[in-house]
Amino acid sequence: MSMAHHRKKQPGIVRRQLLDQAVRVAVEEGLSSLTLDAVARQAGVSKGGLLHHFPSKRALLEAMCDEFLVRLERKIAKAIARDPEPRGHFVRAYLEVMSNLKARDHAKRWAVLSVMLFAEPQLRERWQHWIEARLSEHTATDSALTAWVVRLAADGLWLSDLVEGKPIRSTQSTDMRAAILDELKAMTYRI
Repeated sequence: MSMAHHRKKQPGIVRRQLLDQAVRVAVEEGLSSLTLDAVARQAGVSKGGLLHHFPSKRALLEAMCDEFLVRLERKIAKAIARDPEPRGHFVRAYLEVMSNLKARDHAKRWAVLSVMLFAEPQLRERWQHWIEARLSEHTATDSALTAWVVRLAADGLWLSDLVEGKPIRSTQSTDMRAAILDELKAMTYRI
């Protein structure tokens, strides 16, 4: 008998394990290999057990996206908490977090989850709702045109990192990237 038949029912742990294995499959084998069967097999649960937590592949992808957004939100909240200047604090935190996703975290994990946001219309919609909610929340401090320019530039750097497979990091471009980030950050203090 497999471990699935001996394990006590711990739905939170099983759900977490399924999400972790889904990300692992996507990272190691590619998004096209992310099937419910592959995730169930890697997590050591039956497909029925997986379907109990995630009734469809879409539900699994949405949960992966939601986890990405929760982690992103936590990182941004921590950066905001460290920032003594309220004007522009969201966009500064956003710039910091988005420009360091690959440096701070498991690069492939963030890349796969980021690509999912662009590849799946429902996930892209979740991203749009998330960013709109943050912008609405920080309207009083981060609604100036400059804040939008900085946020969109941060998105451009993030996309560049994903498309090129590595951040702009040659000897010459490392200096350029640092100069760009410094200029963008300086702009946030003029909001």
